[in-house]
Amino acid sequence: MGVGETVRMPYEWMSFTTDYGLSDGFVAACKGVIARTAPGVRVIDVTHDVPPQDVRRGAVLLAQVVPYLPAAVHVAVVDPGVGTDRRGIALLARDGVLVGPDNGLLTPAAEVLGGIVAAYELTVPDYWLAHVSATFHGRDIFAPVAANLANGLDPGQLGPELDPATLVRLPEPHRWVEQGRLESDVLVVDRFGNVQLAATAGDVHAAGLALGAQLTVRAGDAVLPATLGTTFGDVAPAEAVVHVDSSDHLAVAINGGSAAAHLAVVPGTTVVTLES
Repeated sequence: MGVGETVRMPYEWMSFTTDYGLSDGFVAACKGVIARTAPGVRVIDVTHDVPPQDVRRGAVLLAQVVPYLPAAVHVAVVDPGVGTDRRGIALLARDGVLVGPDNGLLTPAAEVLGGIVAAYELTVPDYWLAHVSATFHGRDIFAPVAANLANGLDPGQLGPELDPATLVRLPEPHRWVEQGRLESDVLVVDRFGNVQLAATAGDVHAAGLALGAQLTVRAGDAVLPATLGTTFGDVAPAEAVVHVDSSDHLAVAINGGSAAAHLAVVPGTTVVTLES
């Protein structure tokens, strides 16, 4: 299938995901560059509160959000390797284009958007700002490249085409299932203290766990009794529920409280065990 049959250009929409936060002017500078280059494009801020340099968290958040966004150029910058020999890339997926560092941040979202049709390394400075800082490629390279793509630039003009097999990909999170028991890495802890696991609804079925089952949740030395349910209100206030969340992942929550605080978990490094 050819690129012209799978990728729509120009784009009216752009999404923007970073670990920049909002206490500095980094986000404004990038959006200013976008507005000056593509004044008609509308920008959706996915989040700028990815924990600093947490590439996996940014990748997970972006991949879980993009299915609900309009066709867009998606710019994501969580880039601890900025200024090194890591590549800047543009990925053409069936349902969108992604721009950012080649560090695993973009590939999960590209797969969600229908798979990678083509990939390009950003090597042509014609589409960057005239002066490029070694530490702010979000402003000086990724934002202007994305804006030019939104304007309809042929992505083949950005630099050489890459073999998608050479792209950096993050290791698969740990998931292990047996009858009555499963283990899973923590993917995300949200602002409510809900703990999203890499395990999915399919893993619950594979473990033979049924709604209403009484579970023991373990994370390190922490132990939390919980009920397998469908929503927070399935348990009394201050009690724990394990449920399939809105992204089809298993999550541990406390009704009116914080499961993350009780379990003392950290995304990406903590393994949670559920036992019936």
